[in-house]
Amino acid sequence: MHWFVAKVVYQIICGDGNHTPQFDEQIRLISAVTKKDALAKAHEIGIQEQYAFKNHQQEMVQWKFINVPEIYTLDQLTDGMELYSRIEEPGDPKSYVAWLQTKSAQLQEQPVAELQ
Repeated sequence: MHWFVAKVVYQIICGDGNHTPQFDEQIRLISAVTKKDALAKAHEIGIQEQYAFKNHQQEMVQWKFINVPEIYTLDQLTDGMELYSRIEEPGDPKSYVAWLQTKSAQLQEQPVAELQ
């Protein structure tokens, strides 16, 4: 068996979809014999994990599977290796940086047991 990293992409649709398009790009760790098997497994995960629910306004919110656009073989795991990189172009850079700092602070405040 080998390890692979796959990007599984969902479109988030709320109500009739008349809103700014949103996509959830998930990085998944896949164990498989071949890259072809890993791609099939990632695709199956994408289909199986589609879901929908009603929000507090009784609008349907759904994660609609789009596809698996990227898959990489992890030949060797090394400390500090890059698994994913994405360039963001936020409309408000100051708010984006503030959000990142807040998320980081929340992570650092978690009890040690939650991080193990």
